Amino acid sequence: MSLYQLQKVLYEMNRDQRVQARFRDDAAALLAEYDLTAEEAEALKRADIGLLYVLGVNGQILMHFAAFNGIAWFDYLDRMRQGIVDHGPVRAGVYAMVGGGASFTEEEKHR
Repeated sequence: MSLYQLQKVLYEMNRDQRVQARFRDDAAALLAEYDLTAEEAEALKRADIGLLYVLGVNGQILMHFAAFNGIAWFDYLDRMRQGIVDHGPVRAGVYAMVGGGASFTEEEKHR
């Protein structure tokens, strides 16, 4: 996995309208400029918020990408939660999960 490169492309896309335009026009060409795995590139092309979260993308970076893709705030949060269901615990980064991703808070236990 190349979490640094994954977050780098998102960071640049979040801040540069030219990068956003290139992504809209030819995502594959833009993403080929970064050292991404096939899974990472596909998750970006599909705007798969849940998988990107599980791959370890920082939420502050990811929320801007979600907005860029027209995903509303509560849908963004739901997609991150669903990502854990679909793809397992967060694998890397500051949100990496231990214990199989089980929540340790009472609020989440009753969800």
